[in-house]
Amino acid sequence: MVKRGKFWVTAAAIAVMGVLGGCANNSASGSSDNWNTIVKQAKKEGKVVSVGMPDTWANWIETWNDLKSQYSITHTDTDMSSAQELQKFKSAGKTSSSPDIGDIGLNVAPTAVKENLLTAYKTKYWKDIPSWAKDKKGYYSAGYTGSIVFVTDTKNVKASDAPKSWSQLASGKYKVAIGDVSTEAQAQYSVLAAAYANGGSESNLTPGLNYFEKIQKQNRLSTVDTTIQNLQKGEIQVAVMWDFNALNYAHQIDSKRFKITVPSDGTIRSGYTEVINKNAAHPYAAKLARAYILSDKGQINLAKGYARPIRTNVKLPASVKSKLLPSSDYKKVYHVKNNTKWNQETLKLGQEWKTKVLGAN
Repeated sequence: MVKRGKFWVTAAAIAVMGVLGGCANNSASGSSDNWNTIVKQAKKEGKVVSVGMPDTWANWIETWNDLKSQYSITHTDTDMSSAQELQKFKSAGKTSSSPDIGDIGLNVAPTAVKENLLTAYKTKYWKDIPSWAKDKKGYYSAGYTGSIVFVTDTKNVKASDAPKSWSQLASGKYKVAIGDVSTEAQAQYSVLAAAYANGGSESNLTPGLNYFEKIQKQNRLSTVDTTIQNLQKGEIQVAVMWDFNALNYAHQIDSKRFKITVPSDGTIRSGYTEVINKNAAHPYAAKLARAYILSDKGQINLAKGYARPIRTNVKLPASVKSKLLPSSDYKKVYHVKNNTKWNQETLKLGQEWKTKVLGAN
């Protein structure tokens, strides 16, 4: 996967871009939602341009290939973070180079709506999307999810000692890596998950900070970044990361070497949403792509790339289902109820982490 660390840039980066927002006449917003019209016009456009949706991330390549074979729509992508995607929506304006669709974190999607960057399109799968993962007016809905898990390298830690809960992680003898809390959303969600498991929420991260402060005082907090390269080199004992990253990394290195566990006392589940630029150069192709992503075939394509589909009523082939962790492993799952509040907290989290956790001794 190319977009390491993309999984949700905080509102800070988005807010900085706000002054650049211009309100051009909507192109995608003025397009029809009639399915026959969408298909007909998308074929005429013949192209869809994405940002942050490269072939190697979540198996997007299979969806792009399907669009080409079924609808004669070609595809190009420029890989970038959520913040960069929205910046591109703004800077390109209503021009022929304006991207059509992007893949951004749910926690920044409300900001994109507030800044009038998106067009609404619910697709026929709207009712299948859980309420926590969509905007009531249809500006966004998640295509797939990620949940925080533990990854244990059994070359460094006995498989029998692999943590299965935050409680066990706290009492272990191994070092724990979560990445850079000041810049990486995966690390920020790890703090939130620890907070939730210890009685907190997106409005109260103190239990999560206290949790990692104790680990730091035990000299067990690793400074090694949670990259596939570091996992491969054996520089990580236990890492905290998104399940789809963990599964993908383990598969690329050696699945038998790593033990992946979902904390039984609580994990966070959030998602990515495929949003349509209000000034999309190919608005119908964008709508067709979003609908296809949420179709049974599109959801299966994502699952092949280790991303858990947002639609739970899609029957995955056994060979694909086996790529994911069993649903029964996710015993206690928390969804962020207030993304605006969560964004506000992440703006302060980097400094709080530096002061309270890294400064602990």
